[in-house]
Amino acid sequence: MRPTRKEPVADPVAHLVAWHDGDHRAAIKTLMEDVRHLREQLALATAATSAGYTRGWTPNEKRDAS
Repeated sequence: MRPTRKEPVADPVAHLVAWHDGDHRAAIKTLMEDVRHLREQLALATAATSAGYTRGWTPNEKRDAS
């Protein structure tokens, strides 16, 4: 019987705030910059991807898109 391996439970929010030395505003600012960058990347991918390549599917920035 193999021993079960327990992964430590990491809190990504606590890690993010700790990375910014407890400065919540700096953590939020970093996340907002990441969102802006990813939206720009999504816009580029949308413009560069043809509908034929994706069989009609296109990237969408809306979270509830299926």
